Amino acid sequence: MNKWNTSLTERISYGLSDAADNLVFQMMTTYLLFFYTDVFGLTASEVAILFVVARAADVFESLIIGIMIDNTHSRWGKSRPFFLWYSFPYVIFAILTFVTPNFLPHSGKLIWAYVTYLGLGFFYTAVNLPITSILPTMTDNEQETTLLGVIRQFSGSSVQIIVAVFTVPLVSIFGKGDQQKGFLGTIILFSVISLALILNTFFHVRERYTDDSINHQPISKVWGMLKQNRPWIVISIVIFLYWLTTSIKNQTTIYYFKYVLHDENLVSIANSFTLTALIGVVAIYFVSVKLGKKKTMLLGIIIAFTGQIIITFGAYSKNLALIFSGIFVNGIGGGFIIGLVSIMIADTIRYGTSMGIQAEGVLASTDDFGVNLGLGLGGLITAESLQISGYVSNKTQSASTISAINLNYALIPLGLYIIMFLILLGYNEKKIQHAIK
Repeated sequence: MNKWNTSLTERISYGLSDAADNLVFQMMTTYLLFFYTDVFGLTASEVAILFVVARAADVFESLIIGIMIDNTHSRWGKSRPFFLWYSFPYVIFAILTFVTPNFLPHSGKLIWAYVTYLGLGFFYTAVNLPITSILPTMTDNEQETTLLGVIRQFSGSSVQIIVAVFTVPLVSIFGKGDQQKGFLGTIILFSVISLALILNTFFHVRERYTDDSINHQPISKVWGMLKQNRPWIVISIVIFLYWLTTSIKNQTTIYYFKYVLHDENLVSIANSFTLTALIGVVAIYFVSVKLGKKKTMLLGIIIAFTGQIIITFGAYSKNLALIFSGIFVNGIGGGFIIGLVSIMIADTIRYGTSMGIQAEGVLASTDDFGVNLGLGLGGLITAESLQISGYVSNKTQSASTISAINLNYALIPLGLYIIMFLILLGYNEKKIQHAIK
């Protein structure tokens, strides 16, 4: 067993980087579609197109940021300086995204949405991707890598739950009936905290394990390695499918409770049950020792699928007890899945190093790539299904729209979990372990 390299302060600071990003990210994934349609004043169709354009841009941005990391030469390393350089513009664009410029005509507001949301997407990638790319350089101890990944996801998931539970009450407190002011006040609070946490990460984490002889390789060689790195390809697809599922389900949640159960205040209560994701995240450290990472993630998918079945029965019967129970179980499985993502990516980065290419930036970009592509397509599916079904904001919805909401909230995620499970079966964990020892 290799020695442990990180101190308690460094481990906590590393974990808080994901907490920082999730303060804004959770607002984007859970409430931005609702904000644009019911508060900002865009149509569902306009938002759908915006999400497609933004995610298409983010797909390229992930690779660009990854290449930038792999070609960065600084006294702080390759990944670490990105926390310092891009934290300020990140929080500024986060705030601007939730500003409603009522002084502009509708076309001007649409342009505002494009500029701010596209800018936020770029700077989010610039501060989020380094969290994954820096992990395999912090330690060469596999057990310590797993611990760091668990701490990261525990922090991130905790903040996701905090945002999911407290956003609606905070909007009410800050807005006092004005949701435009409420959302703006909430994002300002989250952004200030996010900035402090990102800078804390910059000051306390360190890059230790880099090999100058295989570092900073030309993109042509990196591309050749990627094509041979089958585990990286598999986990990339799984990441995409997970965020596609999460996007469709999360963005539909507020519509389900507002228009199907006619009580949007239940959203905070429902989201509080996702606290169980922390159970799955913590369990990773103990379960993966016995089962390995692949089987642990497969177990997580099975648990999440089971929870989604319960949610489906609850959604169609309008049974709150079943819905909340399903969210409880689904959250545990989700904790297993998302908690293992950065850890398994770190393994594929080391696997690439065994091929003579150290390109943690490009390989880590698959995390943000999958997130952005999944969120984009998920937003498109959700927004377009609402538009096609005849959705009209703040009105009683037709039977067709209610059916679309139920489909997105309950049934589509079920199918995606099955596909996710089948894809992950192709992940060859033994091959990775043999190569990196």
